Amino acid sequence: MVVRKYTAADCREMAELFYQTVHGVNARDYTEEQLNAWADGNVDLARWHESFAGHFTLVATDGERITGFGDMDGTGYLDRLYVHKDYQSQGIATAICDRLEEAFAVGKFITHASITAKPFFENRGYQVARKQQVLRKGIFLENYVMEKECRGISSMPRAGKSRK
Repeated sequence: MVVRKYTAADCREMAELFYQTVHGVNARDYTEEQLNAWADGNVDLARWHESFAGHFTLVATDGERITGFGDMDGTGYLDRLYVHKDYQSQGIATAICDRLEEAFAVGKFITHASITAKPFFENRGYQVARKQQVLRKGIFLENYVMEKECRGISSMPRAGKSRK
């Protein structure tokens, strides 16, 4: 597994991974209607690229195939973390998340975790701040605002010093 920085050429494959993962992995915790509202297969690639380019975004690969991706903004908000449905439980999410968290010196990390991802984040030391209902395309989805305190950390971002 190689974890590297995002490039614009990755965006389309990441969108497909997102769709396949949501529909393949999160199906045990969400209804088909909720899955379709969350990931309908029609990602606005220009908007996604703009978001990924504005965040510190990492991609995990296994040869030529993208197996996972994640991104974090400068405040410590972990926006997305997805691992390909065929590559679950292989340490990919951990490797990406480790690198994202190492990239920023912030007081705490925050993410909005799905029901499915909640145990992963709890195992990393994140705690539920609150459960919430998020409206997507007229459909409510339950998720959790989760936070991880980072004691003794300054607020100077280190994203420029990340290693490959």
